[in-house]
Amino acid sequence: MRMLPVYMGVLVCGCAAHGVGERPDAVAAAPVAGREVLRFEGMCDASGAVALGGSLFVVGDDEDNILRVYDARRGAPVQSVDLSPDLELPAVKKKPPEADIEAATGLGSLSFWLTSHGRNSSGKKAPSRLRFFATEETDAGPRLVGRPYTQLLDDMLAAPQLARFGLDGAETKAPKAPGGLNIEGMTAMADGRTILVGFRSPVPDGKALLVPLLNPIALVEEGARAQLGEPVQLDLGGLGIRSLSWWRGRYVIISGGTAGEGTSRLFTWRGGEEAPVAVESVDLAGLNPEAFFTPEDAEEILLLSDDGAAPVDGVECKRLKDPARKRFRGVWVRLPESP
Repeated sequence: MRMLPVYMGVLVCGCAAHGVGERPDAVAAAPVAGREVLRFEGMCDASGAVALGGSLFVVGDDEDNILRVYDARRGAPVQSVDLSPDLELPAVKKKPPEADIEAATGLGSLSFWLTSHGRNSSGKKAPSRLRFFATEETDAGPRLVGRPYTQLLDDMLAAPQLARFGLDGAETKAPKAPGGLNIEGMTAMADGRTILVGFRSPVPDGKALLVPLLNPIALVEEGARAQLGEPVQLDLGGLGIRSLSWWRGRYVIISGGTAGEGTSRLFTWRGGEEAPVAVESVDLAGLNPEAFFTPEDAEEILLLSDDGAAPVDGVECKRLKDPARKRFRGVWVRLPESP
């Protein structure tokens, strides 16, 4: 697991300071469920994030192929890198197709990124959305490591231990259709070698599906085929996984409906045979959390909201032409002490 130095953050919602306690620049926004909200500028659809060290984190956007590095104390990105030329995307006449980045995790010195692996909203095949790739941090920003891996869905469809979940049928549907295939969660596991992949949909038998990926580094550096472990199903109240992270000895999970219906919920899970525990003290009403910033030395975790559909001056955020007007929200929350 990536270990970080003491976090230098901000004082919010009357909680204990994360560090120096200075106010962030240009981040004031309306409260959500009584909590002060941070605003980060330059993009709308925060969909996966990785802690880089100190107060820095890198975020993927499911509406473009740009990775942006933010300082949690300030609102605008400090670095932006468009990975379109490196992701081996299908050729198109206009701009490169979106890879639909939906999940991210740190593993050692690398950041791993996972796209939805589903079809487009119309139910048509979208080869650009079949990407698993890694980046490393440089002075110029995130840089691709090795090559993007494009056969993870094929590996899952061929895995005998996953046959009972009907992924072959789910893959034929639009991602937000009932039972459609859509992957939105990913985190490194406690062993520091394995990555756990979480499905937003399908939700077989009303339980969220997670699949261990045993050889993530070999996929991008050697082109090896994926080795998949035994699947896990969690009872999240009939919801799938929107985001997944490992923090201080337990998993933190954002659950949500297949098509965005209802309010998301926050869970913690110790792994193994233990049941996940709902964090009832955190009300996510008014927020659309889809990513975590979880520095190990912070006393709280930062939930990042996918605000692509949120109105900005009467226009959906993701449809704004001026990137300077785009923004997504973040909320620091404190988890109850683990039992």
